[in-house]
Amino acid sequence: MTVFPITPLLPGIRASLADHPRLVLEAPPGAGKTTQVPLALLDQPWLAGGKILMLEPRRIAARAAAQYMAQQLGEAVGQTVGYRIRFEAKVGPATRIEVITEGVLTRLIQRDPELAGIGAIVFDEFHERHLAGDLGAALALDIQATLRPDLRLLLMSATLDGERIAQWLDAPRITSPGRSFPVHIVHPPARAQESVEQQLARVTRLALQENAGDVLAFLPGRREIARTQALLAALADDCPALEIVPLHGELSLAEQQAALSDAEPGTRRVVLATNVAESSITLPGIRAVIDSGLAREPRFDPNSGFSRLETVNISQASADQRAGRAGRVAAGTAYRLWPQSRRLETARTPEIAQADLSGLALELAAWGSAALPWLDPPPPGALAQARELLRALAAVDNDHRITALGRDLLELGATPRLGAAALRAPATLRPLIADLLALMEARSPLRGEQSRSDDFRDRVTALHAWRDRRGALARGAVDAGALAAIEQASKGWRRRLDVHTSASGTPGSHAVGDLLLHAFPDRVAHRSGSDPLRYTLANGRGARLHENTALHGEPWLVALDLRHEARDSLILAAAPLDPDVLERDYPEQFTRQRTQRWNDERGAVEAFEERRFGAIVLERRSVLVDARDALPALLAAVRSGGLDLLPWSESARRLRARMQALRAWMPALGLPDVADTALLATLEQWLAPYLDGVHRLDALRADTLSQALSAMLDHAQRQALDQHAPESLTVPSGQQRRLDYVPGEPPVLAVKLQELFGLADTPRIGGGRIPVTLHLLSPAGRPIQVTQDLHGFWQRTYPEVRRELKGRYPRHPWPDDPWTAPPTHRAKPRPR
Repeated sequence: MTVFPITPLLPGIRASLADHPRLVLEAPPGAGKTTQVPLALLDQPWLAGGKILMLEPRRIAARAAAQYMAQQLGEAVGQTVGYRIRFEAKVGPATRIEVITEGVLTRLIQRDPELAGIGAIVFDEFHERHLAGDLGAALALDIQATLRPDLRLLLMSATLDGERIAQWLDAPRITSPGRSFPVHIVHPPARAQESVEQQLARVTRLALQENAGDVLAFLPGRREIARTQALLAALADDCPALEIVPLHGELSLAEQQAALSDAEPGTRRVVLATNVAESSITLPGIRAVIDSGLAREPRFDPNSGFSRLETVNISQASADQRAGRAGRVAAGTAYRLWPQSRRLETARTPEIAQADLSGLALELAAWGSAALPWLDPPPPGALAQARELLRALAAVDNDHRITALGRDLLELGATPRLGAAALRAPATLRPLIADLLALMEARSPLRGEQSRSDDFRDRVTALHAWRDRRGALARGAVDAGALAAIEQASKGWRRRLDVHTSASGTPGSHAVGDLLLHAFPDRVAHRSGSDPLRYTLANGRGARLHENTALHGEPWLVALDLRHEARDSLILAAAPLDPDVLERDYPEQFTRQRTQRWNDERGAVEAFEERRFGAIVLERRSVLVDARDALPALLAAVRSGGLDLLPWSESARRLRARMQALRAWMPALGLPDVADTALLATLEQWLAPYLDGVHRLDALRADTLSQALSAMLDHAQRQALDQHAPESLTVPSGQQRRLDYVPGEPPVLAVKLQELFGLADTPRIGGGRIPVTLHLLSPAGRPIQVTQDLHGFWQRTYPEVRRELKGRYPRHPWPDDPWTAPPTHRAKPRPR
């Protein structure tokens, strides 16, 4: 019997679970935890003949783990050990260990919350933090706390934060040392203009030269694997004993098993894998790992409402786990294709923090509560958005309680959007909707020039042509392997939908769009009247087709894939639809409403009566403006265009400047903020009362804005404003001279020099704190001096000014002593 590093720990694991219903097990790759722990628990008294469910994040790993455990028992899969994954199950009446993928557990729990006959749930590779795994763990803890205190829960991983997980579970923690050999880490630099695939192919040649055994290379996805495989084809041709093997989730079962099996004696392998090879599965003979440092993970974009797979940098935990694959059987080497100076995130971000939560929200509605013992709770904003989508799909009611349709969606197992389309499809079109579900969940099978097509119907046509003629298609136009995987998924959907025939031929021009609009009613798109490439979506957003679109001229589309951009989203995939189907299936979304809007060119509010589908305007006719209803449009125009749209009088501008100045000088008075930002934020309070009956801003009276600003002050503040920030000052000549206020600067008093004779010091305002800036003018009104020190001017500067200007302005007084001379604003002083 094979001895694994985990073997000495098995008695302790059994003892811990006998004493405590929860356990955290940390064991590195190769320790044997996946295949040894479940078998070691089968005869435990607390299990009492019940089943063990073991969750694996990936289908490849689930099949491989079940196969290996069955071999250890000398049985076929489906006897004591079986597996259950999407669209595939190998279990029997005697099955005691079921290896399942994460989504299967939630189905089992929703159908039977007591989990009758199940004694333990093992969460393998929990560090991957898939959304379904987090939900499954939270539901299992809830069940254990309320219904099944005897249920055992075991969380296993190679790279999880064991202390944090143990605290969350209130559970003991056992750590296995594992079995590994030293791994030498190398960072071979990339060459100029070298792609990741080219660098990896070059380093593969180096790894084969420097190491014995096989090579495992990690790439983000299927496309990169195919490109790298093509680059290595010549190397395989020159070396018959070398085999290049792909490993990813879209391979057939036979292809996956071939990649996981031992190579022929004397043959070396290069395995090109996605992150499915990070954990849980065993690849014999690996002595070198080449790591691109990339993975493809789902990211939810709340702006577009889409989740899309994005290529991202892996975490340090993933990098360590990948490198560990090189040290399973002997010392090895890990080649990392990124600079050594790059710092990686410590651990993978939980999927719950960045994924579409509509499926999770539906599960929680079915469970009846979101108050679960989460390790990381779902973000409130994303959860609220998901619930709103479910309400729009009629999967939950206004109180977020699940409806009959919502329960049907859960049983179907598709995403809520796609499930809604499937369940609303007529019986005659169920074969086609099965294909559409499979195609929507897969990458496009189109290749070459066809891959640029944004017409989703081209994918359907390619699938049907491949199915009908089995590969009689233009060379390079499609990926036959991708189509085979899509066909397998379509078969699974046909079984679930109780469909016994497959679709074929070319669907009707609107058939695809008419079915999928039920998944995306908010992304129904109507062409603009002025720009044939621009569309308005039912959710109010703008979208556009690219210039070489295959959908040019289509008046109605359902947008199936979008790339969010600053102005309009780019439509990546869409299908035409028949607007009559909208009238038939969504009559409640067709509305007639009166709208008013601001017209910049006319400077006025316009009124229309519109017929709409969602935010799409189908008809519009002008009607008379109701002045009482014009207020929101007027305020929106000012808020958008700024305060300069208002007809400010000079007195209103001056009043506002005085208020700003006194607010800064004497904050204790509590004057309101009249800066642009504050006024725009409070239009409803200070401006709206003065817009009653107005539908043009230039119709405001000249004094209206002064009244509106003045009304913001109470009586005491008005008195303080007149006292401490007066509109004008009386100068020694007896005249009133205006003060000019500029925010952040002292006020300016422009006055002829002769009017200040007899005034010793600079005038002050603001409670005596603020000296006025004097612009001293000649008799002709031209500036002579700018000063805040009038006393110093009389002493030092006036004699020089007098000598210079006395001859130029002989009719005006230029006394030797300005301190005692009578002030005047005339050419000659009046006789006393």
